[in-house]
Amino acid sequence: WISFWRNKWLSSAAISMMALAILGLSGLVLTNVLINSLSQNLEDKIDISVYFKLSAEENEILDLRNSLIKLPEVKNIEYVSTDEALEKFKEKHQNNDVLMQSLQELDSNPLEASLNIKAQQASQYETIAGFFNQSDYDDIIDKINYLENKAVISRLTAITAGIRRIGFIILSVLALLAVLVSFNTVRLTIYSARKEIRVMKLVGASNWFVRGPFIIEGALYGIIAALISLLILYPLVWYISPKLTGYLPGTDLFYFYQSNFIVLFLLQILAGVALGTASSLVAIRRYLSED
Repeated sequence: WISFWRNKWLSSAAISMMALAILGLSGLVLTNVLINSLSQNLEDKIDISVYFKLSAEENEILDLRNSLIKLPEVKNIEYVSTDEALEKFKEKHQNNDVLMQSLQELDSNPLEASLNIKAQQASQYETIAGFFNQSDYDDIIDKINYLENKAVISRLTAITAGIRRIGFIILSVLALLAVLVSFNTVRLTIYSARKEIRVMKLVGASNWFVRGPFIIEGALYGIIAALISLLILYPLVWYISPKLTGYLPGTDLFYFYQSNFIVLFLLQILAGVALGTASSLVAIRRYLSED
């Protein structure tokens, strides 16, 4: 603490830079959550729909469903019967009098049963579509909309991969810059104590005896920086979470932060201590004559 107060401006600068570095690393974790949520929202809009001929029996369709669900690429399958398809159609077009009148004039239900298939990942739809090329259900299948949606699926797959990649690169660069700046700031605090280091070496102090106080000081800087980043991050996440939910329905960043608060806080402390200790160890090397 004596060293801290003696070099309070440099110490404050070091802690501030470390806090920014830890905020950057925390932001990397939280942004990864958002990117995964955004990617999941995009992927949830994609599916393959298989439409069956009106002559297809329900047990045949369910048999195909049971075969599909065994594929490791398949996440879930929704079966829509002809009656359910009719109800959904009526609900969707209830304000269209012409369509409703035309539907009433028909003697039978013209809508087909279907299976709506969702994959584990958007890139796996081609594998699922390939299943139908090898199956024995051609006589009951009317059409599969994969070819119609293939371009959209490919585009969304590329978008989600690009979002993940760009987000990771940007935040990684920002975090790295903050780490480098905090390292150089710690170096300045040690530089200001270079005379004391030389005096200790002259009176025979070992390298680890000299390092010890600076390592502890660096670790303390890291702990204080982690606490500061927590005081900034908690209200920040609380503030932006509702706004993000408006753009990304189903995403609750503040709930994720609260649910994982202890883990995230410990990671911040660990990152702070590691950053402070490593910066001190590296920065002090030039002032020590290693035997």
